[in-house]
Amino acid sequence: MATPYPIRTVTEDDLPAIHTVHEHAFHSGPPSEQSRARMHARIELDRTIAAFDGATMVGVAGAYSFRMRVPGALAPVAGVTMVAVLPSYRRRGILFSLMTQQLEDLHGRGEEVAALFASEAGIYRRYGYGQASWHATFGLRAGEGTLATAAPADGSLRVRIAAPDSARAELAKVYDTVLAERPGFFARNDAWWDRALADGPEDRAGASPLRCVLAEDSAGPRGYALFSARGRWDQDTFLADSSIDIREIITADPAATAAIWGDLLSRDLVTEFHAAMRPVDDPLLHLLADPRRVRARIADGLWVRLVDVGGALARRRYACPVDVVLDVSDESCGWNQGRWRLSAGGSAPAATAAGGPTPGTARCERTSDPADIALPAHVLGAAYLGGTRLGSMAQAGLVTELRPGALAALSAALSWDPAPWCPVIF
Repeated sequence: MATPYPIRTVTEDDLPAIHTVHEHAFHSGPPSEQSRARMHARIELDRTIAAFDGATMVGVAGAYSFRMRVPGALAPVAGVTMVAVLPSYRRRGILFSLMTQQLEDLHGRGEEVAALFASEAGIYRRYGYGQASWHATFGLRAGEGTLATAAPADGSLRVRIAAPDSARAELAKVYDTVLAERPGFFARNDAWWDRALADGPEDRAGASPLRCVLAEDSAGPRGYALFSARGRWDQDTFLADSSIDIREIITADPAATAAIWGDLLSRDLVTEFHAAMRPVDDPLLHLLADPRRVRARIADGLWVRLVDVGGALARRRYACPVDVVLDVSDESCGWNQGRWRLSAGGSAPAATAAGGPTPGTARCERTSDPADIALPAHVLGAAYLGGTRLGSMAQAGLVTELRPGALAALSAALSWDPAPWCPVIF
């Protein structure tokens, strides 16, 4: 769908117009100078495109150059961001043109995978993105956060209060430990740590300054929490009614997990705890004495797009050996259309067929062999990080099994532990 709105790469002079488009599209006020500076430090101008009506910017789409954990590997991933169209220019094909040009640009750069957080869940499947992860929001009231008596403990651990920005090196050490294991995590540079530790008035939203606790032993940090508090007292009864809002808890081992959660959930004068953007396999649900007390809400997290099917499927690792031929339909990226043979040796030493891939490796190449499974690109994207089972999507009619047993084999091979999780929206 061609539009009369030319698209070009933005320059620094276009930054104010990007803010204007976002403020109208997302119904937000202008960012503070501090927030604006942080955004400008993260934006990659050469990866940001915009559509124009004359001199007026009417739509924009950008991408970050991430190194993101995928099953068994750290991969270059385009973190798609800032996608917006002025409300008065909707339904004119501008979003389609921006997304199509961006995919062509990513392919031209040799990038295999793109990921994004969707403002509306129904938008991006048409461009080949699939829902690859979920995240949870947890709510607990006073007395509901007691840990089970069997919760792991380590006498060498201590929990201490730290100034968030002063503890940046310790936080990064813990984060990088989890980055080595958890699909969906991306490596943070200084600009992204600035974002994670942002503590201006608009970041606080009426709460306290950002606070931090570290779990550590003599060898160094093993876990941390970033949180804020809202101190409230009932004026009639003078009873405490304070709350704790947890921005981020990252831990490297079970004892550190129990220590951090135990410290926060046992604090006096607090009547409510709120934790957003948690993984769906959060160990908290197994640590609590009464996990039924958790009020949990599940929402979509990362949406993933395989820009290069062959390269993306060969890059990640697999839970078990698999050899299947996929018939991929892909309207947005025609270069992916057709049949691909995926041969993977599994993530651990195992017997492989003669001539097949060695353990820990995979190949995905063009083939003329008959297909075992037919599926659209967005389904592959959804399954790529190992958290969305191919079998469940087949039950929704999104996958066609052409050889008995192929679906179960591929679904098992694509699965991964731990579940994918990205703790920050980009």
